Amino acid sequence: MKFKYSDIFVTLSTDKIQVMVDFYSQLLNQPPTIYQPLRYAEFQLEELRISIFKPKVEGQSEFSHKTSSSMSLCLEVEDLVQAIAHLTELGYPPPGNIIEASHGREIYGYDPGGNRLILHQSSPN
Repeated sequence: MKFKYSDIFVTLSTDKIQVMVDFYSQLLNQPPTIYQPLRYAEFQLEELRISIFKPKVEGQSEFSHKTSSSMSLCLEVEDLVQAIAHLTELGYPPPGNIIEASHGREIYGYDPGGNRLILHQSSPN
């Protein structure tokens, strides 16, 4: 039996929802397309939706951030240096250095909830 997905999107849980909504509004240079104050926000990008939500009290242990996740939100950028400056301006400077790889350059950063961001600039063809 084959199963077809109608949509796939990234969700981020947080108890600091307004801080996260403000951060992603500034990082993505757009307001949320769906917004329920102190509960839920969703950003629609060309090929991806990012939603941010506050778990209900009875579900909070499922989403606790006691360990580091292997999941990363990778954002392809045209100008890595400019993207780093933007993230730094938002108050979340990447803690490391630019990594040079065969597929391009990238740097790791974190959002206010501690979720890993990878800012990536592809190598020119």
